[in-house]
Amino acid sequence: MKVRLSRYDENWINMFEDEAAFLSGIFEDEIIEFEHFGSTSVPGMTAKPVIDMMCLVKDIGKIDRFNDQMRLLGYDVAGEWGIHGRRLFRKGGENRTHHIHVYQYDNPQIKRHLVFRDYLRAHPDEVERYRGLKEELSQRYDDTALYSKAKKPFIKEMEQLALEWYEKRGT
Repeated sequence: MKVRLSRYDENWINMFEDEAAFLSGIFEDEIIEFEHFGSTSVPGMTAKPVIDMMCLVKDIGKIDRFNDQMRLLGYDVAGEWGIHGRRLFRKGGENRTHHIHVYQYDNPQIKRHLVFRDYLRAHPDEVERYRGLKEELSQRYDDTALYSKAKKPFIKEMEQLALEWYEKRGT
C-alpha cells in the first residue's frame, strides 16, 4: 500500500467516536472500552489518515465469533497479525479508514500503546521530531511496509522514553 500522510485533522476524533458507537452495536457486552491511539490521536501530528482504535474486551477468545459479521460489514479480518492475543480488523480496503485492534483487557500491549500516546500528547517537541521523521521517510519510501520498518528504531526509542516518563509520573 502507498504511504499517504495528512496534516492533523480534528475530524479524526469524530471518526473514532462514530466507529466506536457502531462497533458497540456489534460486539455489545464483550466491550469494556474503546481507546483512540496512534498518530491520529495526537493533536498536531502528521499521520496516515487511518484511525487506530483499541477495543478492550472481556474475553479475546469470543471475538473470533464475530469474524463473519465483520467481513459482511466490509472489514478485513486479519487475526493476530503478528501480535499474540490481538485481533485486527481493517476497514476501507486500499483506502483504509480504520484499524480496530481488539485486546483482552489484561493484555500487556495495551499499556505500551497508551503510554506512547500520552507521552506524545504531553510533549509537543517530540511530536515535532516524530512528525519530521515521518515526512522525511514518506519522501524516501512509497510503500507502507518499508516506511513502517524505517520508523521502527525511532519508535522503539520513543517508547522507552515514554515508559520512563510514565514510571516517573507514578512516583
